[in-house]
Amino acid sequence: MRFLFTCGGTAGHINPALAIAGRLRELLGGCEILFIGARGMMETELVPREGYEIREIEITNISRERSLQGMAHNINTIKNVAVSTEKAKKIIRQFKPDAVIGTGGYVCFPVLTAASRLHIPTLVHESNALPGLTTRLLSDKVDRVMVGFEDSREHYASPEKVIVTGTPVRGSFSSYTKETAKKQLGISNDKPLVVSVWGSLGAGHMNAVMAELIPMMKDDQSFRLVHAAGGKYYDELCGKLQKSAPDHEAFGADVRRYIYDMPRVMAAADLVLCRAGASSLAELTFLGRPAIIVPSPNVTNNHQEKNARVLERAGGAKVLLEGEFDAASLFDEIRRLLSDREKLDTMRQAMLSLSVPDATDRICGIILDTIR
Repeated sequence: MRFLFTCGGTAGHINPALAIAGRLRELLGGCEILFIGARGMMETELVPREGYEIREIEITNISRERSLQGMAHNINTIKNVAVSTEKAKKIIRQFKPDAVIGTGGYVCFPVLTAASRLHIPTLVHESNALPGLTTRLLSDKVDRVMVGFEDSREHYASPEKVIVTGTPVRGSFSSYTKETAKKQLGISNDKPLVVSVWGSLGAGHMNAVMAELIPMMKDDQSFRLVHAAGGKYYDELCGKLQKSAPDHEAFGADVRRYIYDMPRVMAAADLVLCRAGASSLAELTFLGRPAIIVPSPNVTNNHQEKNARVLERAGGAKVLLEGEFDAASLFDEIRRLLSDREKLDTMRQAMLSLSVPDATDRICGIILDTIR
């Protein structure tokens, strides 16, 4: 069988597709898989790393600016959609997939539209509690809409098409115990590990906070830290640390551009600091990792805070909003949680209670049923 995936923009859209593709390959053995992504975007790097071929099309986002510049941008986007839809048709005709699956990002619109016009089974998965623009526009074009949250159904015009599956997590997240992961990372089992990751692209405000927090670790080496700065902010952060804490690696701070081995690093973590993208939250609940969550304030309809509050209400996470804390107070909160093992264990159990461990299998079953 042949499966075509389309996803893009951020790891939150890409990783669910990789999870589904990997599971289909496990279940069906010799199936063929191809990805279509947006030229120059993160998927063109992450997808080949997992051993899949990806083809590129030109696609841009929708500007919400009410200006001549915004209008010009959107006119160009409309042109790109038309051109990319035709290019996607050519790729689909050549590859001849049995189904086309989208997991978010603007690139999904032309690809799934093309597949629908060619009468090929089409499915889209939306991880966020509040559907994005692309998913809403596609809901009447595709054969199945799959969502991560029950509350999402009410946002669609045809709720009978909507199936609640949970959000898929890559199989490699079940490959490690905390002990084996820490051993591979060279971290003692009795040394807590904090993982700090602020979205696949990074976040300016949180990198500024971490630039002040990391030097504080020199006088209090009670935990280790792995911090992902993101490609946009990595060089700037390293420049700041070169002045304030040039020996940060020696006292336990590992600063990376991107965490490519996220399943291993997350498995080793005792506490995670992160945004509230639905894919990241699914990974947290799957592993049962306590978290301090700082939702991104720069998303449409504040959907990240809505995602995060679900975990906070269950007792698995502490939610902090940007501007309401500084590096010192965050450092104190980290130390407070790490010193309270009973609290961490309660948070861990709460996270696990929210997990949908068979989400990937559910989605694969729906894909195969749709083809049949």
